[in-house]
Amino acid sequence: MTDTMPISQFQQAIDVIEALSLEEQQQLLELLSQRLRQQRRRQMVQEIQEVHHEIAQGNIQYGSVKDFLAELDA
Repeated sequence: MTDTMPISQFQQAIDVIEALSLEEQQQLLELLSQRLRQQRRRQMVQEIQEVHHEIAQGNIQYGSVKDFLAELDA
């Protein structure tokens, strides 16, 4: 009796990629790198917009580390 474990989607993806030619693997790597950079940029833009919104709402306080620590102790 053989117990077969289901193969994860991640492992299936790796198996498919390894079946590609080296040139196709390189093209895929470049495409994925480009898409990851684009996603990081979009995420950064969203975070910056959120910070700008918080500033506009007056939810951001400025001060020194000493001010920050004093606020924690209060």
